[in-house]
Amino acid sequence: RVWLGIEADYRLHRQRQVEKEKLAESAEWAKRFPVSELVKRGCINRATSKEDRVANLLSFFGVASVAAWRGKQDSVRVAYRHSPAFDSDEAVLATWLRLGELAAEQLECPDYNEARFKQALARIRALTITPAAETIAETQRLCQDSGVVLAIIKPLPKIALSGVTRWLTPRKALVQLSARHQTDDHLWFSFFHEAAHILLHSKKDIFLDAHKQPDKVTEDDTGADQWASNFLIPIEEWEPFANYAVFNQGNVTRFAREQGIAPGIVVGRLQHERLAPWNRLNDLKRRLYWKE
Repeated sequence: RVWLGIEADYRLHRQRQVEKEKLAESAEWAKRFPVSELVKRGCINRATSKEDRVANLLSFFGVASVAAWRGKQDSVRVAYRHSPAFDSDEAVLATWLRLGELAAEQLECPDYNEARFKQALARIRALTITPAAETIAETQRLCQDSGVVLAIIKPLPKIALSGVTRWLTPRKALVQLSARHQTDDHLWFSFFHEAAHILLHSKKDIFLDAHKQPDKVTEDDTGADQWASNFLIPIEEWEPFANYAVFNQGNVTRFAREQGIAPGIVVGRLQHERLAPWNRLNDLKRRLYWKE
């Protein structure tokens, strides 16, 4: 009986040691995430202990343990293997992606319909002439009716992404934008770039689109860039303008009006193709601001 009592005490001591070690490991894991920002946004409750902080994060990610989160993250990491290198913190990226998932879970969509999505894109292109803040809700509705969720999620610190495209199920796609440049030209180009991934590329991959160096751009990104550029401004319209126009506010505004798009989009393309310097014509872009 004495020996059994000692053995029981020892096993209880070891179990407590193991739990203490697991808690320490989990607490270190939790430190990687922008917990204060999630509390500020109302996504999780303020923790009163290390245990609460870990539990709140696990609940936010919809997993039961840190090991389960790591297993899920490993599978996601494989899925975006085709994306170029970028400077986003992995834990913060996982948090931002989860915010998009949670936004998508709140919306019921019909099954994805490619023909309906293409029609929606044509209507959304015409909406760009109106200030973005006034058209975002309508853009989201048009996407939703096509089986695509559009989530615009404020970027987190250490996030260097403009957008993400992924399939939540084979019948439901998610386009998630950060609007981190806070101008209408970047917002709309990012949106149509992500739309191109849905139309052109595999449902198995996640496409993370950041500010990329030329040697980091993938074939998929090049195709999406070209599709978005030509959809917004057809090449047969763009080339005569780009080759012969004088790029002042009057000519850019007139050309944008002829194309039925926002003038900021034209400015963004001129700057991207280095036909105009980055510090010129920016008055034609509309600034975007986050509502608290």
